[in-house]
Amino acid sequence: MNLALAGNILAAGQDAHCQLLRFQTLQQKGKNKAEKAGSKEQRPRQRKGAAPAEKKSGAETHQEGVELSVENLQAVQTDFSPDPLQKVVCFNHDSTLLATGGTDGYVRVWKVPSLEKVLEFKAHEGEIEDLAVGPEGKLVTVGWDLKASVWQKDQLVTQLHWQENGPTFSHTPYRYQACRFGQVPDQPAGLRLFTVQIPHKRLRQPPPCYLTAWDGSTFLPLRTRSCGHEVISCLSVSESGTFLGLGTVTGSVAIYIAFSLQRLYYVKEAHGIVVTDVAFLPEKGRGPELLGSHETALFSVAVDSRCQLHLLPSRRSVPVWLLLLLCVGLIVMTILLLQSAFPGFL
Repeated sequence: MNLALAGNILAAGQDAHCQLLRFQTLQQKGKNKAEKAGSKEQRPRQRKGAAPAEKKSGAETHQEGVELSVENLQAVQTDFSPDPLQKVVCFNHDSTLLATGGTDGYVRVWKVPSLEKVLEFKAHEGEIEDLAVGPEGKLVTVGWDLKASVWQKDQLVTQLHWQENGPTFSHTPYRYQACRFGQVPDQPAGLRLFTVQIPHKRLRQPPPCYLTAWDGSTFLPLRTRSCGHEVISCLSVSESGTFLGLGTVTGSVAIYIAFSLQRLYYVKEAHGIVVTDVAFLPEKGRGPELLGSHETALFSVAVDSRCQLHLLPSRRSVPVWLLLLLCVGLIVMTILLLQSAFPGFL
């Protein structure tokens, strides 16, 4: 139901438990014609009079692929409510710890890979919907009690109030659906927090959902923008902090600029059912090679058991020097035209 990835370690939520797995990628070559000949007798018997099956052109070539070797490391129960369910899991910045949250409202922090519990505290009255771990050990949690809280270990640092500088709806309660930390582009020490707010109750005429950017050190809201009337189900931040990815309960997928919260890309009902997670293609390693001429790529997965790839074309920008040159040219042409029309103009 939920997972987090750190290198080759995968933490997956399975009902009330967290399963820790280690995987390794192995290059595998397909069987050639000689190896396949030995399994001929296992094929279905051909009916009389039937034409012999045509040989596929690639039957005699080696087919290369990738095989995943998965090893079970540890498993531990992480939620203890009457109807227990782990809803979220997240690694810290150096992958030495992972934090879990679920329906009992408790945050529990575990060592990796032993899954020895090192911290446990009550964060919300009701379910924890999402959590995010910052680089300095701060933890942000959002829950069904309409609160978003910032913690330093088990001590409450502050609570988030997204409507301080944004819209107010006295008749429509909102709750925080997702939270993610992200870098500030071109500022190695900069940090932003992004949250999504959705109406707490379903209405016949649904009000808009909102996306908010926060200062990562003071946790004050920087800007809030509406992100449409479709209920947001998941949020992701690109590796450099340049883009935000959103999925909705109706299957739509969108990409936003993190700085301005402006929407760049949108596909309505790309899945047609709840998008459970979105993730950007890594910007390091083979990421740039796979992107080609595109600016970024976003993967989306949904309840329809499909994974889709969304490519954002590069936005062509005109260099500043060229804009200045064009402006100077226009000014010169205007002066020459005025001089020809009015000889005594200058």
